[in-house]
Amino acid sequence: MTTAPPRTPNSVPLAAQSRKPSRMPWRQQRVPFSARALSFIVMGVFALYSLVPIWWLVVTATKSSEDLFTTNPMWFSDFSLWGNITDVFQQQDGIFAVWAGNTVIYCVGGAAISTMLAAMAGYALGKYEFPGRKLVSNAILAAVLVPGVLFALPLYLMFSEISLVNTYWSVLLPSLVSPFGVFLASTYATQAIPNELLEAARIDGASEPRIFWRIGFPIMAPALVTVFLFQFVAIWGNYLLPVLMLNNDTLQPLSVGLVNWRERLSQGIPYNMTITGSLLTVVPLLIAFSVLQRYWRSDLTAGGVK
Repeated sequence: MTTAPPRTPNSVPLAAQSRKPSRMPWRQQRVPFSARALSFIVMGVFALYSLVPIWWLVVTATKSSEDLFTTNPMWFSDFSLWGNITDVFQQQDGIFAVWAGNTVIYCVGGAAISTMLAAMAGYALGKYEFPGRKLVSNAILAAVLVPGVLFALPLYLMFSEISLVNTYWSVLLPSLVSPFGVFLASTYATQAIPNELLEAARIDGASEPRIFWRIGFPIMAPALVTVFLFQFVAIWGNYLLPVLMLNNDTLQPLSVGLVNWRERLSQGIPYNMTITGSLLTVVPLLIAFSVLQRYWRSDLTAGGVK
């Protein structure tokens, strides 16, 4: 009968030797109080920097012209918000509603078409091999790095030659192309869409357009929502292009129209009309982010590949 060798104090079972010490989860790690306090202070400063102007805008939009400069600028007085909103839509025969409609055309139409083009171009760059693919990708990346302001004057000169200046197309057409959107869609398609899933669809006899619309497009949805929001906000806040292209008040977006009101204070347009109009301009952005943020989902391909 054999006996087990004596166990020395230094001998450790093999399983225990191979077992690595567990790392403490980050939530259980102790952070010095000074570091936590500094982090809260920095976050508080950034929060105030972001929220104080919004608070001032909301408070000021509720005041009448008489209370605007005679009361505390950071607190409410007589609540006149509904009256101010009514006056905004009645100013200059309802020009604010026309500006709002123009903004919807430029922003929603431009962002939607731009997102669709970015989805198709990004999918092609990310999942297909073709001659010149790398050259096209580098050109798109270079376009992302170039500020959009530099394209305003060349676009004006080009549109003036084809009689598109002072038309809806002069603002809408440049909004249909987003190099950043194509770059983001291409990167996302490369990493998120499995090649095995596409090959399985091809084996089943699906055509390439059907594969894109039924497989590629749904998987790219989170990236496309991001592209849409970025383009929507970029068009909404674009001031230089419509100022340069348009000289007709009925074609202007809200960003230009409110600045025109600010410059016409001496012509009888109250200052609180500009402030209330600015508040109304922010509301669609908040609604867009609130509605579309639920589409930012991950792991859309979970279970797609067996």
